[in-house]
Amino acid sequence: MSRDTKGDSQQSQGTSSSSSSVPQSYSQSSSSGTMSSLETVPLMDIASIPEEQELEDILQPWGRLWALGKGFENHDCVNNEYVFGRDKQCDYTFDRRIINKTEKYKTYSKKHFRIYRDGEQGHSPIAYIEDLSGNGTYLNKELIGRDKKLPLTNNAEIALSLPSNKVFVFSDLLVDDQTVYPKEFGNKFIMSKTIGSGACGEVKLAFEKSTCKKVAVKIINKRKFMLSNSGDYERPIAFDTEIEILKKLNHPCIIRIENFFDSEDFYYIVLELMEGGELFDRVVTSVRLKESTAKLYFYQMLLAVQYLHENGVIHRDLKPENVLLSSTNEECCIKITDFGQSKILGETSLMKTLCGTPTYLAPEVLNTAGTAGYSSAVDYWSLGVILFVCLSGYPPFSEQNGKMPLKNQIAGGNYTFIPAAWENVSPPALDLVKKLLVVDPEKRLTTKQALEHPWLQDDKMRKDAERLMCDATMLPPQQISVSRKRGHEEHEASTSKQSETLTATPEKRAKM
Repeated sequence: MSRDTKGDSQQSQGTSSSSSSVPQSYSQSSSSGTMSSLETVPLMDIASIPEEQELEDILQPWGRLWALGKGFENHDCVNNEYVFGRDKQCDYTFDRRIINKTEKYKTYSKKHFRIYRDGEQGHSPIAYIEDLSGNGTYLNKELIGRDKKLPLTNNAEIALSLPSNKVFVFSDLLVDDQTVYPKEFGNKFIMSKTIGSGACGEVKLAFEKSTCKKVAVKIINKRKFMLSNSGDYERPIAFDTEIEILKKLNHPCIIRIENFFDSEDFYYIVLELMEGGELFDRVVTSVRLKESTAKLYFYQMLLAVQYLHENGVIHRDLKPENVLLSSTNEECCIKITDFGQSKILGETSLMKTLCGTPTYLAPEVLNTAGTAGYSSAVDYWSLGVILFVCLSGYPPFSEQNGKMPLKNQIAGGNYTFIPAAWENVSPPALDLVKKLLVVDPEKRLTTKQALEHPWLQDDKMRKDAERLMCDATMLPPQQISVSRKRGHEEHEASTSKQSETLTATPEKRAKM
């Protein structure tokens, strides 16, 4: 970034000009979904506060505008909204003697642009810049357009009337720098705040530059999750081909992969953003779901998992954290995420991750410790555990049960039954749970059999689910655009066969 700031050191006398660095902090959460808490810049110790001291001097700013143009001053963003323009009523007025004597001043509007933070429910506030002018506001030399907005990111340059008339550079004090991401990614997306993190990677909110659409970006650290015992990468065969296969999956209850980027140390998987957060948080907030709500969600889960299995994908890590909700409404569409985890990370890496929290794992997975392959029955077990949690509000297997180790509880199918938590649950619902939590995978209910279970023969619920799934955005499969720095090995015959299965069954996918 270049700054034409000759002589600015004498002109810029804002309240923050004495700052020598730009502090930053990062928001983290303990799960792998889409929600996060916001961490602010640490407060400095203040011995005493004079009575006349204003609130703006006490609060820590979330952003800072560094003056580039002659006559402009630095500005700290403390409030959630600021209007900039010639009008003296603006929060930041250009009507200053050193500015209004210039020819450029005549091209500035009374209200030229607005900077504000949009604190949507369940999300950390996002900074935006909105163009209010007739002569144009430019962000990084790009015209925003009247009454249009763009996300305002760290080190972004703001110009007025002409792309070359740079007046501010914005420092976001709460997020990281864009330059750390691959160039190919940066050309299309603007990375924003962390909205989730887990064992398999960090999830960040991002914006598509061309549309300002929000997306979620999962960042996988190769060194952390793909080191084999020999110290070399445990690289799955043809990583980009696996992404290609997963991107062709097209179901309203499965999260959609929109793009993929490969750098030296990280994979970046661009996913559609789910505003409702994780099913886990919904269950925790309400202690337990209403049975009708649990039925609506579970019916969609079954359809999604059945579709995955029909297309040769076993999830292997189904849990409430990997079931996302399309909105904050109780009645909403659900989407399963991380459905290609075992393919993307490799079998050994997956087992190292999963065995740390085996609450939802099937007995056969724990018993083999990752040394043998599993059938799709592992997902039927996990679905049973999820349904148990949704109906009762607590997990069937827990380390808090001191009578038996967790692994033994799962291996023997010895789940904890608390009568008080189940007293309002219907017998058919409990019956379905019991038929899914069967130790022998050959006797465990399949998704097809579960869909035929009496509990799910509810016409109203099915119509509601169909309506919600129709309302969900459902784009046709697209050709994958893969950006990577080095080549990958050709995929194995099994991968080719799986790809053929996906491309040869459009009627089945359309019907779903």
